[in-house]
Amino acid sequence: MKEVLLLKYGELILKGANRAYFENMMLRDLRRRVAEYGRFEISKSQSTVFVEPADESADIDGALEACKKIFGIVSICRAAACEKSMDAIISTVKEYIPPFLEGYRTFKADARRSDKRFPMTSPKIACEVGAAVLESVPRIKVDVNSPEIVVMIEVRDTYAYIHAGKIPGAGGMPAGSSGRGLLLLSGGIDSPVAGYMMAKRGVEIEALHFESFPYTSERAREKVFELARILSEYTSGIKVHVISLTKIQEELKRHCEEDYFTLLLRRYMMVLAEMTANRFNCRALITGESLGQVASQTMQAIAVTNEAVKIPVFRPAIGMDKEEIVQVARKIGTFETSILPFEDCCTVFTPKHPRTRPELEKVLAEENKLDFNALVNEAFDSLYTVKIGLE
Repeated sequence: MKEVLLLKYGELILKGANRAYFENMMLRDLRRRVAEYGRFEISKSQSTVFVEPADESADIDGALEACKKIFGIVSICRAAACEKSMDAIISTVKEYIPPFLEGYRTFKADARRSDKRFPMTSPKIACEVGAAVLESVPRIKVDVNSPEIVVMIEVRDTYAYIHAGKIPGAGGMPAGSSGRGLLLLSGGIDSPVAGYMMAKRGVEIEALHFESFPYTSERAREKVFELARILSEYTSGIKVHVISLTKIQEELKRHCEEDYFTLLLRRYMMVLAEMTANRFNCRALITGESLGQVASQTMQAIAVTNEAVKIPVFRPAIGMDKEEIVQVARKIGTFETSILPFEDCCTVFTPKHPRTRPELEKVLAEENKLDFNALVNEAFDSLYTVKIGLE
């Protein structure tokens, strides 16, 4: 029996004259991902991508797992392909479908006949297939209105495809189709979620992590690299740039009012992030900020940090509460790593009473106590890059 994967498009079907651009980016990502699991023939037709093992050594289970994390694919069907005759379809249904119906009480048979030369109509195909299912799995019942699972027959140009149940895909837009952005990646819960959400919109992600050795440890850095590794499963690799903030934080502690420390540090971080983005051709910054979650994320505080840069700043989690962010973190697999108890730079010299409604003039007055440009340039010279999931 020939088994294949049918990958269904999401919002790509809404694209007009430039649809081929998005399709080609998704197919390039797909070919790269499944190549790890052997040789596969990949083709597309009528808003469906067909992934077919080219030989017996191809690992279709591994390819299926890879396809779940490819942006642009909304659902995946594991299907059996057979010749386009009712005898072959019925025989394949009886052999292939019963394991998919384990644990289900009701089903519905449905058919789509894109090859109109096939002699039977879609309703008649579905009727015969439904009878074959009942014969093979006597315990299951038909429910045409609210079935627990649908047995589907797709009669296409070359083969008929039989499958039952859809596996959710990653959805969104193909990786890299919306440009490149720089994610400010801490060791917390929010920033990996923000990176995932922008990657889902087609943004190619690079990351910037700020460390403060010796106040932050090697284990804290490795925690961030592990978060990047998890994200790389969705992005086909990620570059993590690292900058030391130690000197800046020590100077802020020594010369500036404690209440302004977090805001001043955020402005240094934003400027360094903009410089990093410019060096590596990133068109926007991405942060995990959520409005009102902490003192530096009030509307006034965000305005003060925004003022430090000219580059666009994307905050995809800005309207989410913590529980919503945690749900996404659990879904993408970053949560358990994010909650490991290793410090990050934002916990160093944290003020007891940070300003929540800062005035820009007062922040700038504190900032001018230091040689801002000299500190920024010295910190930027510490930049180094680690490639994760990339050759």
